[in-house]
Amino acid sequence: MTASGCVTVHGELEVVPGATKSEAAQALDDFTVAYNKADKAYDPALDADRVTGSLGAINQAGLKARRKTSPQGNASHRPLELADASFTIPKKAGWPRWFVADTDSNRDQDDGKLDTRWLLAFLRTGPDAPWKASYLAVVPRSQVPKFRKDADGWAQPVPSADTDDALAVKPKGLSGTYTGYLAKGAPDVFASGATTSGWRDARKNTRRAGFSFQYVDQALDTGAFAPLGLTTEDGGALVFFSSKHFERQTAAPGLRPTVTADVEALLTGEVKSTLTKERVSSQLVYVPKRGAGDAGGKVRVLNRLPGLIAAQGS
Repeated sequence: MTASGCVTVHGELEVVPGATKSEAAQALDDFTVAYNKADKAYDPALDADRVTGSLGAINQAGLKARRKTSPQGNASHRPLELADASFTIPKKAGWPRWFVADTDSNRDQDDGKLDTRWLLAFLRTGPDAPWKASYLAVVPRSQVPKFRKDADGWAQPVPSADTDDALAVKPKGLSGTYTGYLAKGAPDVFASGATTSGWRDARKNTRRAGFSFQYVDQALDTGAFAPLGLTTEDGGALVFFSSKHFERQTAAPGLRPTVTADVEALLTGEVKSTLTKERVSSQLVYVPKRGAGDAGGKVRVLNRLPGLIAAQGS
């Protein structure tokens, strides 16, 4: 993962916790305050310095679009509250450093099957850089695993080496593995579900008289979009990763693709016969250890968060 860098301190390589618990708590508070200000005003500038990666791309594009459609701001704004926070902080060398906040939001029901946890990954690229939220996943409480930790309570990041074979699938290449699967059905390493086999089937069966649909998927795995993974107690891993997806709709002569308000707000060009939508998506997956029997040893997608970031007409 992003743990491959090293920092030299007095001529030695030092492995240290990515943050203190108080720093992590402050980062979560700073994000929540900025998020609420931006959401209330529909102003992406108000939280631009608190988001990055796939969450940042989705957040900033969404606010930009809503600002165009509702320039007066969010009349139905409801402040986001993130309580009952616990922090899983890996111990690693070098930058970037990161941690995961496990929180209870006020966007769900607090008991039963609808009780969820918001998992936010925070990233810091250097000693003078602010903490920014790079990933968000919403999962049922029962699907949050126990992480492997040392005697001092620090978590273990997933090894970054391509040669590491401890896991059923190498986390570093998950973005390319996922987009390759969506395009070709191979490699067949993902458990069946709405965001894997179900999504492929939905694409194949999309029909609209007078229109054709094309899909292109691209890996997104560098910089702030790089995957972040934590080793679990059972030897598997919980991994956040990003991807990019294009959907092109082409109309027959005399027809025109439908342009909704949210698409029009991010549109460049004029929609005459084609409309191409560009989305960024973040996924949270559980990767079993090699040889494990979990879902046949396949990767389970626990959550997928997509967002429209651009549209092109022609």
